[in-house]
Amino acid sequence: MTNQIITADITLLLEGTYPFVRGGVSGWVHQIIEGLPQFKFSLIFLGAKQSDYDDLKYPLPANVVNLECHYLWEPISLSKPKACSGNKDYVIDAMKLHDWFKNQSNNCSDALINKVLTTMGKPNGFTAEEFFYSEAAWQTICESHLETCSDESFIAYFWTIRAMHSPLFKLAKIAHQLPASGAFHSASSGYAGFLGALLTNITGRPFILTEHGIYTKERKIDLQSLFIQEHNDHFDDALTHGMSYQNKLWIHYFESLGRLTYRFSDPIISLYEKNRQRQITDGADASRSMVIPNGMEPNKFLSIRENRPEKTPMVVGLLGRIVPIKDIKTFIRAMRSVVTQIPEAEGWLIGPEDEDQEYVEECKNLVKSLGLENNVRFLGFQKITNVLPQLGLMVLTSISEAFPLVLLEAFASGIPVVTSDVGACREIIDGKSPEDRALGSAGLVVPIADPEATAKAILTLLMDNQRWRAAQQTGIQRVEKFYTQAEVLSRYAETYEKAIHS
Repeated sequence: MTNQIITADITLLLEGTYPFVRGGVSGWVHQIIEGLPQFKFSLIFLGAKQSDYDDLKYPLPANVVNLECHYLWEPISLSKPKACSGNKDYVIDAMKLHDWFKNQSNNCSDALINKVLTTMGKPNGFTAEEFFYSEAAWQTICESHLETCSDESFIAYFWTIRAMHSPLFKLAKIAHQLPASGAFHSASSGYAGFLGALLTNITGRPFILTEHGIYTKERKIDLQSLFIQEHNDHFDDALTHGMSYQNKLWIHYFESLGRLTYRFSDPIISLYEKNRQRQITDGADASRSMVIPNGMEPNKFLSIRENRPEKTPMVVGLLGRIVPIKDIKTFIRAMRSVVTQIPEAEGWLIGPEDEDQEYVEECKNLVKSLGLENNVRFLGFQKITNVLPQLGLMVLTSISEAFPLVLLEAFASGIPVVTSDVGACREIIDGKSPEDRALGSAGLVVPIADPEATAKAILTLLMDNQRWRAAQQTGIQRVEKFYTQAEVLSRYAETYEKAIHS
């Protein structure tokens, strides 16, 4: 256990998100920090390459006492190549850990995992130089290739294994150099989760996990880019069908990082019950899992609601990043059908366009090809309080979400919602308990990647004022009764206090 003086109450481990990237997770992080001024926060940002990120997208609250940035896909710093035998005992222990990754039923003691993790990157364990240059590492990679995929290219396998391990050694170096903290809190599994597992083993301080989306599932979507309905019974098989062996290897890799994260985090928090059950299926201990949904302050949107025009604006908004996982193309295609029925209707795409320039261009070309230049507008990032009063409907067409805060913001602003059937969206629209469901529906839920169903739902609400008003009132009641920020902050304050004083 570290003897360092604690410089922060909570160290947040943030992978590809706050404070350099806007989005739902980043907004949640900012909400937590700003809403709990009694705690001092240190931020550890994990990015891919430094060139991918520019200025801060959020002003750091006064209770942020430290910000460190690390880039996992920058070239690793190594000494001059020199052959060595390598620590064979460490390799044997590491392979036992790998066997546990492959087969959850195998026993793998906390002592062995602690030994592997706490000495990773250290001279008494296994250094990055040993991994890249030693005979022990070379022999292990060769044997593993023969055992698992001898009919696949050894060169491809070799470089994949090296690419997988390089960021892990960087994370080990970070873990051994971080200032002490009362507790660690990651907003995802993946690399941030692995860093959390390292830190709790090295320092003995508690590690909290809040998993907004299921990290492994999202990586499958990233790798395969298939639009698969979340409730499909063969979801995992469909996503991996047709993948190269290397891509499947990456999926198993992230699954392993997830299992390691679950093993050492307490509590394991999800945003809604379906994701909690998925975590348990993926290896989380049910006794350490809990649900804390998103929340917000409805009163901040009261002026927007009170100043809404009497007549519903024929403006449909999608608030989010212009990236494939948001399935912007389904929104655009839906607008083609909407405009056929309501020629004056507009579709506003409200969100940053700097993350995937190629996809942005594809979306803009689709707008042109469908003749929607006068109806679909790309507004870029906007202050939501400026655009929400002008919307008649909020639409979400994502193929993967956890608990999108934008739906609650729409409700509080007096805007009904049309959303794809992902994450917690159905329970947000229709209710999650008998008491909640009794309020009615605050919009409509449609299948993933279905432009016609999306268009039909949009038209149903925009062309039926009575139904629109009923959905509006339900949304307002639901957010005010079940999704207040005060409740969320209270539960995290309690979680932090318990961790810090353990």
